[in-house]
Formats: sequence, structure tokens, C-alpha cells
Amino acid sequence: MTRSPTGTTDSVSHRTILGIAVPIMLSNVSTPLLGAIDTAVVGQIPDPAHIGAVAVGSLVFTFVFWAFGFLRMGTTGLTAQALGAQDADEMVAALGRALLVAALAGASMVVLQWPIRETAFALLEASDAVEGLGRSYFDIRIWAAPATLANYALLGWFIGLGRTDIALVLQLLLNLTNIVLDLWFVLGLGWGVPGVAAGTVLAEVLAATVGVVIALRHARGMGARWEPRRLLAPAQLKRTLVVNSDIMVRSLALIFVFVWFMSQGAAQGDVRLAANAVLMQFISISAYFLDGLAFAAEALVGRAVGAMRRGALAAAATMTSLWAGGIAALMSLTLWLLGPTLIDLLSVDAAVREAARTYLPWAAGAPLLGVWAFQLDGIFIGATRTADMRNAMLVSTAIFLLAWWLLQPWENHGLWAALYVNYLARTATLLWHYPGLLRSVPD
Repeated sequence: MTRSPTGTTDSVSHRTILGIAVPIMLSNVSTPLLGAIDTAVVGQIPDPAHIGAVAVGSLVFTFVFWAFGFLRMGTTGLTAQALGAQDADEMVAALGRALLVAALAGASMVVLQWPIRETAFALLEASDAVEGLGRSYFDIRIWAAPATLANYALLGWFIGLGRTDIALVLQLLLNLTNIVLDLWFVLGLGWGVPGVAAGTVLAEVLAATVGVVIALRHARGMGARWEPRRLLAPAQLKRTLVVNSDIMVRSLALIFVFVWFMSQGAAQGDVRLAANAVLMQFISISAYFLDGLAFAAEALVGRAVGAMRRGALAAAATMTSLWAGGIAALMSLTLWLLGPTLIDLLSVDAAVREAARTYLPWAAGAPLLGVWAFQLDGIFIGATRTADMRNAMLVSTAIFLLAWWLLQPWENHGLWAALYVNYLARTATLLWHYPGLLRSVPD
């Protein structure tokens, strides 16, 4: 067994937490900024169908790609635990397994793009204009699938190692390249919605290529060996598959909630669909900030589990959550104060602006309610307690659907309220399992 050159005995401190979280926050700023610029670019076209098409097209890929979110989350937890155990060979093997899955899954998605597209759009109740543009977006962006999934694996690996500085570089490369290409293709060349998709494809391929090169050099620097026998070890493969399958079910359930939310908004008309799309950009901005602390929880909890230190686990969970709560309060205040101005920046359509202002309070309050679910997700991912995550999310999804059904008379307000119920259910169900997580780690 090759020992990791990175020590894992340091106590959890605010400095350690911020050292992991801040680079992720900085890199994540560019991700919602990309979505906001996508919306703003097509929003310059005085037709809400274009904003709706990008929203629906992006939602399809959220559903498709987030189903493979385990490539990021599972890789982070398994890598962090290998780091805690100071096993560099296993850290490298964790990345190799994730990249192998990414390549196979991405290629399969390209081959199966027709049934994926038809199934996805059959589930969405968008207008003909929105669906037509959304299909054009899909037909181009699907070709980024192998690179997108490889980027998930690479991001998870670097976060698990605590090398969020490298993750920062890769995410900035991906998102800033995408932004530049979107502006060029849409505003410069006039390609419209297909231009947004083309920019995404090229940016994903570039980031994946650079990420693999950096990962190979980093592995050599650790003195780790790329051994096929270790990579395909039955026991480790089984563990990886169990962890990843649990996270996949959990992710599908979570994505279903947001797909249902957007589809029910689409059923209320293009204006409400576009307004919800604008407000979801605000939620994405806050969530990506808060993800910095959730990712720190993943890395630090994973190290504590690998080193079998319950005290470090509890400290990581508590301290990262305190930081996350403070940032969530700041994000909600910012969205409340600046929301009207941001709405005007994202759309020129008067009806969309008015509708978005009506529902702005729901979006502004979301960070304060959602932060606890995000943090618990990070804690459970780091501990690879994925069966608990899966079960909690399935229960929460059922509660969400019940809330939506009961709140239908309030239309879009009821839809937003059901989303709030889902946040509360996710938090409560994971808290139920938290004592068992603590007991599973020796003190």
C-alpha cells in the first residue's frame, strides 16, 4: 500500500474548512453566472419562448446528467476515505473507476439519444414553440455527455483530496470558456438557442482534457501506481457500485422534484415558466455558494471516517453547518434586496418581469430553508452512508408530491410552497439517520 503524502491528523478548524470551501465558492460563482448569462443572452430576444427553451433544454440535461451525479459525490466520499486511511493507490483507483464509468455511460447516452430525447420531452408540458427550440438544444448538447461525466469524476476526485484549488481552475476554465462561447455564438453569430448548446459542448471537452492531464501528473506526484488489478478488484468494485447506485436513485428522486416543479410551471403558461426559470437562477446562485460548505463537509467527514475518528466527524459536521447557515442568511438578504434589479437584467419581457416579482419572496427564502438539507447531504456523502440518503430522499419525494397535490388550488404559489415542503422533508429525514451515522464511526 502506498502512503499518501498528505497528512490527515490535523484537527478540524475554521481555517481548514475555509481552505476547502472558498475555492469551491469562487469556482461555483461562475456556474450560476453561466446559467444567468444563458438566460440573459436569449432574454434579449423579445419572446419568452427562447428563455423557456433554454430552461427546458437545460432541465432535460439536469435530469439526464444529475442521474450520474454519483460520479462526483461517490468519488469524493471514496477518495476522502482513502485519504483518511493514507492509501494513495486506492485514491488513484477511485478516480480510474469513476472515469471508466463516465466513458461507458457517456457513450451510451450518445448512442441512445433518440429515446432519451423523446422520453424527456414527453414528460414536459411545454408549448410547441418552446419544445421545438428545446429539441434543437438537446440535439447538440448531447454530444458533450462523455466529457461532462468525466468532469464530474474529476471534480469529485480533487474535492475528495482537498485540492479544491485545482477544482477551482477546472471549473473556471469550463464555465468562463462556456460564457465566452455563448456570447460569441448567440450575440455575435446569431445562432440563438443552438449556439448556447454548442458553446457548452466545446467547453466541456476542453475542461475534461485539461482535467485528465492534471490528474495524471498529480497521481505521479503522490507516487501512486495505476494497477488494473487494483482498479478492478471485486470487493472495491462492489463497494463502488453499491455507493453509486444508492446515490443514483437518490439523485433521480431529487431531479424528479425539480422536473415536476418546472413541468407544472410550464403547464401554467410560457410566462410563468419563464418567470420560474429566472427565479431558479437565483436559487442556483445561492446553492452554488452553499455547496462550498457542503463539499467541505464531504471532504472532512470522509477523512474522519477513513481515519476512524468520530470526534473529527462531529466537529466537521457542526462547524461547516454553522458557516453554511451564516452564508445562507446573507444570500437570502441579498436576493430580497437585489431581486427586482436582477430580474430586469435577466429578461426584457414585461409580463415575465411582473410574474417573477410576484414570486420573488419564495426564491429569496429558499437558501435559509434549503441549506440544512445541503449540509446533511454533504455529511452523508462523506461518510458514504448512501443507503440512508437514498431512503430519505424517496420519502421526501413522496411528501413533496402530496404537498403539491394539496396545494394545487394556489397554482404557482402552491407549487413554490411544495418545494419548501421538500426542503423540510429532506432535512428531517436525514436528521433521523444522523445518530446512526455517528455511532458507525469509532470514537
